[in-house]
Amino acid sequence: MDKTIAVIGLGYVGLPLAVEFGKKYRTIGFDINPGRIAELEAGRDHTLEVSPDELAEADRLSFSSDPADLEQAERYIVTVPTPLDRHQMPDLGPLLAASRTVGRALSSGDIVIYESTVYPGATEEECVPVLEAESGLAFNRDFFCGYSPERINPGDKKHRLATIPKVTSGSTPEAARTVDELYRSIITAGTHPAPSIKVAEAAKVIENSQRDINIAFVNELAVIFGRLGIDTKAVLQAAGTKWNFLPFSPGLVGGHCIGIDPYYLAQKAKETGYEPAIILAGRKLNDGMGVYVASRVVKLMIGKGHRVGSARALVLGITFKENCPDIRNTRVVDVVSELESFGVKVDVYDPWADPEEVKREYGIDLLPGLPSARAEESAAGAGYDAIVAAVSHREFAELDLAALKNGGRPETVVFDIKRILDPDFVDEAL
Repeated sequence: MDKTIAVIGLGYVGLPLAVEFGKKYRTIGFDINPGRIAELEAGRDHTLEVSPDELAEADRLSFSSDPADLEQAERYIVTVPTPLDRHQMPDLGPLLAASRTVGRALSSGDIVIYESTVYPGATEEECVPVLEAESGLAFNRDFFCGYSPERINPGDKKHRLATIPKVTSGSTPEAARTVDELYRSIITAGTHPAPSIKVAEAAKVIENSQRDINIAFVNELAVIFGRLGIDTKAVLQAAGTKWNFLPFSPGLVGGHCIGIDPYYLAQKAKETGYEPAIILAGRKLNDGMGVYVASRVVKLMIGKGHRVGSARALVLGITFKENCPDIRNTRVVDVVSELESFGVKVDVYDPWADPEEVKREYGIDLLPGLPSARAEESAAGAGYDAIVAAVSHREFAELDLAALKNGGRPETVVFDIKRILDPDFVDEAL
């Protein structure tokens, strides 16, 4: 193929894609953030999704924040975020802005492929009119579209872009074949051509909705079994001996997909006059788990004689998942804010997160490090009334909890959301 590819948005999804294409084709990696471009040109990726060596291997990849450079491309792939607004409604602002930028660069015969998660119909109903308006070209006559949902799992070094099967689609049969051939050239796991763009969009949004509902189920089980004094993990392990039992674990549900995608499907369902009961029930339950954890910690502190209004707590982890710097839509902040609402002074430590990004997004000042391993050397280490393990970073599994509890004080409450700590030191776990 002698076409130039432009990847718009160089985050967790766009950068790995641009790098993979850049190994074979002339590729322009575009991002509106000049700082991001400078970082990548220097061979660094703060998301840790792509290594310096992998960046160097993509010898046909260049980076730009100048929209004029996009005019050199014939194939455009949009990978910008699709977040929610404060009312939990889909925010298509970044997607439509990217469509305007691409539309101004479009020429006859070009193809625009979307990877951003959307509700079924968004590509053709929301994005295409913007492309037409900005380009002056006619859809499916002068230019064409495709949709290939992203399946990037941040922090996962086993399931990478090329090793995950890719769903593809196009606005015409010919466009669909072209889109599929393009992805098939870099995806070693193969592709699955969907019969329409709407089918591909729907497939993406239900992948994470299904996970969300299943996690909500085990979260509800954790609440029930907690009331019954039963170990949730032991129950799941026992049930898991049956061949068709699905292995899900309780916990906080955040990130850029599972905690967001169901709302996109729910909104589209509401537009048809249908109220999606199961989807929204799962979302409500999962969104409430941070408050549930904080309330349990407070009750445990009261039970051990702490004055909650003057208590201090240490929360381990702020990213939305383990061994990854991604803080998008992290629900750990719910635990922090709920504890603070009781008057608890909360410290947060996370060796993976960027302190400046956490401060900017959530107003939280991360600890630069943990208190000294020897409690007598650290006044800060002597005062924690509660410790909450919120994220299962590998570093936390090796912590000296006795030191953090000031020599193993029995009155210090330890709550383990992710079950990574020594159970001998844990008061309660999900």
